[in-house]
Amino acid sequence: MSPAPLPVARTLEALRRQVAAWRAAGDRVAMVPTMGALHDGHLSLVNLARTKADRVVASVFVNPTQFAPHEDFDAYPRDEARDASLLAQVGCDLLYAPTVDVMYAQGFSTTVTVSGVSEPLDGQARPTHFAGVATVVTKLLLQCGPDVAVFGEKDYQQLQVIKRLVADLDIPVEVVGAPTARAADGLALSSRNAYLTADERAKAPTLAAALRRAAERL
Repeated sequence: MSPAPLPVARTLEALRRQVAAWRAAGDRVAMVPTMGALHDGHLSLVNLARTKADRVVASVFVNPTQFAPHEDFDAYPRDEARDASLLAQVGCDLLYAPTVDVMYAQGFSTTVTVSGVSEPLDGQARPTHFAGVATVVTKLLLQCGPDVAVFGEKDYQQLQVIKRLVADLDIPVEVVGAPTARAADGLALSSRNAYLTADERAKAPTLAAALRRAAERL
């Protein structure tokens, strides 16, 4: 028997109305922010969130502010119907799928910047990326007001940026990091793996193997 269709909130008002109803019933709420194109790694975040709360909200929003002009915003895979079906199968209670206009209304002019942890590593190669991430995650957490929010450790620097902004801005949410989900051959699951050719996909696991070997030798 297939699960019932997943309810979808597309406006801030609809999201807050549903969360308020859950809170009135005494429920604890978790949030799993995503950019969609879901895979088993995302679903593992939802499964972990379900152990932390009575209700789970997953958001799907391809955030334009974390993409540089030359990056793959337009090409980023999108399939909301498939995402909603997968979320329903793992017991998610609500899909929050706002439009760009909902997230960044006309005249929007605020950016959340986390210095220090955002600057090395990926921050050097993508200097505007983490400000976009920090801004959208701050908005999502304030919009939903969850008790707990779950993020994957695959994007480890991103997780540290989020923990820092939550602490610095006194946002009352517990940030939980979830272990990286991997394919049987060791490749970390990622929506962007869809870009790989068959030859590239066959070679990709050697990166994880090399990193493990380097760690062992150290």
